[in-house]
Amino acid sequence: MKYLLMIYGNEEKWASIPAEVLDKEIAEQGAWNSRYRASGELLAAYGLGDRSEASLVRNKDGAPFSTDGPYLEAKEFVCSLYLLEVESAERAREIAADMPWARESPVEMWPILHDGFAPKPDDNA
Repeated sequence: MKYLLMIYGNEEKWASIPAEVLDKEIAEQGAWNSRYRASGELLAAYGLGDRSEASLVRNKDGAPFSTDGPYLEAKEFVCSLYLLEVESAERAREIAADMPWARESPVEMWPILHDGFAPKPDDNA
């Protein structure tokens, strides 16, 4: 089963962390990434750009239409995504709780219900 883990952050929180502490936390996260990548349970890890670089895209009259945004009412926003493939929800929770950032903030965990790129059951691949 696949699970999406999301880390939320906010600019005030990041700005309040001393550089040497942030460097240590980033190194710990790198070790976490390496450990679960080696186990085969971490399929992907992505850090997202600053929210000022984000945009909202729509289809307007058959063409892409983009605006600045998202305009968030909350201070926190998704800043990192992780994709797991594990045997159970319990294992996904164990891995999420082991994430260094989980000591400071919750890690949001969502089951992936379908894979748009998975082979169909009748494929002979």
